Amino acid sequence: MRETDLYAPIKSFLEGQGYEVKAEITDCDMVAMRGDDPPVIVELKLNLSLALLLQGVDRQSISDAVYVAVPARKGRRWYGQIKDAVKLCRRLGLGLISVRIREVGSVVEVHADPGPYRPRKNGKRQTALLREFSRRVGDPNKGGQVRRPIVTAYRQDALRIAVALRNEGAASPAVLARSVGVAKAGSILLNDHYGWFQKVSRGVYEIGPQGLEALELYQDVLTVLTAQADLIEL
Repeated sequence: MRETDLYAPIKSFLEGQGYEVKAEITDCDMVAMRGDDPPVIVELKLNLSLALLLQGVDRQSISDAVYVAVPARKGRRWYGQIKDAVKLCRRLGLGLISVRIREVGSVVEVHADPGPYRPRKNGKRQTALLREFSRRVGDPNKGGQVRRPIVTAYRQDALRIAVALRNEGAASPAVLARSVGVAKAGSILLNDHYGWFQKVSRGVYEIGPQGLEALELYQDVLTVLTAQADLIEL
């Protein structure tokens, strides 16, 4: 496939909407004019790429009506790519077109039109972010880390419980909630997402082998948690 294969279907599509279309006008792959409307510019590429988006952004110095166009693919990967591309194009104020090439009757699909970006904030996600930020003690992670799981506030609570069980022995959720200050000790022990705890009798838990390994892995985190507990006691 060549970029020129995209031209005829898109030209026909735009002409059907009353535009006059010409190719290779100055630096633009396609330019469409209709009456007194601002020019519509379309840039053609065989793949969704940074180069294509940068080209589209550059054309915005000529017109606000700029589209980038690529051939449509098949499969779940393509639908995932196009979904992400729509989000990005809307942020950039670009339109996005795909062309499914067929021997007869190629299909042109407009996924996004050019326009100013007006994001809608997700209140629930923002609340979750702020809650996690405020509950997490210190800064126990490094951006981009892959060698150990992310330390969340939930994991810090589980570590507090693990330390108490290691130091004091088996205990009930109610006792742990009071001693380590973790209100959700019961659900953490019951769900045991990390496999750290073992139930020894009704309503009584102890730390398991994986829990002991976790205390070794997260020694640096425990140091910060211990320091915070000492400050609270003071």
